[in-house]
Amino acid sequence: MHSKLSSVKQYHIACKKGDLAKYLLVPGDPDRVPRIVSFWDSAREVSCHREFRSFTGKYQGVPISAMSSGIGPACIGILVNEASRVGVETFIRVGSTGAIQKNIECGGVIISSAAVRLDCTSNCYIMPEYPAVASYEVLLALIEAAESLGISNYHVGITATTADFYAGQNRPIRAAKTGSLLSILQEAGVLNFEMETATLYTLASLYGLRAGSVCAVYANRCTDEFKPQAGEENAIKIANEAIKILYEWDKTKHKYKKQWFFPSLLSK
Repeated sequence: MHSKLSSVKQYHIACKKGDLAKYLLVPGDPDRVPRIVSFWDSAREVSCHREFRSFTGKYQGVPISAMSSGIGPACIGILVNEASRVGVETFIRVGSTGAIQKNIECGGVIISSAAVRLDCTSNCYIMPEYPAVASYEVLLALIEAAESLGISNYHVGITATTADFYAGQNRPIRAAKTGSLLSILQEAGVLNFEMETATLYTLASLYGLRAGSVCAVYANRCTDEFKPQAGEENAIKIANEAIKILYEWDKTKHKYKKQWFFPSLLSK
C-alpha cells in the first residue's frame, strides 16, 4: 500500500519509512507525547513539524511510536493517511474528553467501542451510513490493559466525535441556537464528546488497519466539573500496555498461522 510514497518523507508528519513502528499511540496534544514516552524503556525524537511531534522507542521490549495529531478530525485524517504510508498498522488514540453521562467522573477513562460520525471529515471518504468502529482486537487489548493494571474507573461504549468544540458539542454560543443534540445523545447512551475518534476509526477500517481509542475524562457536562489532566496518566498507562498486549497476541497469531485473535488461542 502506498509503495511509491513510503520511501519519501511525508509532507505534514515529516516521517519516512523506518521512522515509525507498526504500533502508534496518537495523543492530540504535542506536550502529551513526552509524557507517554516517559514510561518507555528508550526513545528518540523522530520529528516535530506543525502539530505532529513524534518519538520512536521501546516499551517493555516492544517497538512503539507516538505522534501527536493536533486538534480535530482533519488533523488526525492527515496523520492516518501519512503514517499508514510509512508502515503504521495499529493506531491507538490517547486523548482527553468530556463525559455526557452523569455517572462518569472526572479522572476516569473512556474506551471507545464505536463513534457517532459528526466529524464531517470522514464523510469525505465514505457515505455517512458507514460505521466508525474500533478494531475488536485493539478494543479488547485496551480493556485487558486496564484490568491488568488494576485501573477500575474505565467505561466502554460509544463516543460522539464532532467537527467543532463549541456549537458542535452543544455549548451555548452567541450567534445561534444549537438544538437538542446533547440530550439526544445522552438518551441514546453515548458516553462522551471528543474530536478525533470517528475519523480514526473510519479511515482505519477503510484502509484495513487497526484502531482503538482511550481518553481521559477531563470534564463532565452533566455536573459541570472540569479537571484538566485528570485521568491522563491512567489513559497513557492503558495505551502503552495495550500495545504490549497486541504485540504478544500478534506473535501468537503468527505462530499458529491465524488471521484473527480469539481468546482460546492463548491456551494452545
